[in-house]
Amino acid sequence: MKSPNRAIILAAGQGKRLLPLTEDRPKCLIELSGRTLLAWQLLRLQAAGVEDAVVVTGFRADAVEAEVARLGLTMPVRLAFNPFYTVSDNTASCWIVREAFDRDVLLLNGDTLFGPGVAERLIGAPEADITVTIDRKPSYDADDMKVLTEDGRLRAIGKTIEAYDAESIGFLRFSKAGAAKFAAGVEHVLQRPEGLKRWYLSVIDELARGGVDVRVCTIEGLEWGEMDFPQDVDNLTRLSSSWDMPGR
Repeated sequence: MKSPNRAIILAAGQGKRLLPLTEDRPKCLIELSGRTLLAWQLLRLQAAGVEDAVVVTGFRADAVEAEVARLGLTMPVRLAFNPFYTVSDNTASCWIVREAFDRDVLLLNGDTLFGPGVAERLIGAPEADITVTIDRKPSYDADDMKVLTEDGRLRAIGKTIEAYDAESIGFLRFSKAGAAKFAAGVEHVLQRPEGLKRWYLSVIDELARGGVDVRVCTIEGLEWGEMDFPQDVDNLTRLSSSWDMPGR
């Protein structure tokens, strides 16, 4: 499988659970160890060999644009504005950039911080239509995106599934064929009355249950974290404080 040459980052939301930190900036622009979360993501993707990135913006899109310009990356970064960000969940953000799913591609949540080796492990995982990066831990809480696996395949994913043995970190890889299936699934979901309120991982769940080849890539032993609550900022700052900044 050819390594994905594009990454899509979903960063449209404000992150209201992080208020007042996100009163005037989206959560992807919160600083962690001297760099914004978005900077960590883009620099690590660039260091992993990704050739271009698409960032879906919403709340304070102007601030995200300014941050991308300030970084001065050699990797081209295109911004795509989601005008529905106040009334929709992230499936709508995937729909906004549906034309970008025309090749092997990575998809990343805008609130996922990942450390050294994570992107490389996902990119190097065995071939599959869709690969979901997972981690495992002794126990899971209500906010975790839980995953049920079987022999390296994803059988179910969701916050409320009853049987699970892992969690998604919000970082996926698609083959060209898998990307096309996902884009079609997003289109189908958004035709339903509840579509705007659906997470894109619910589309992955439907595809897996429908027989699409969805596999998992474990990053157990590597460092990552998700930023949803104020305490997460402190935790992720401590986590990233010992990391070397990827080269420009």
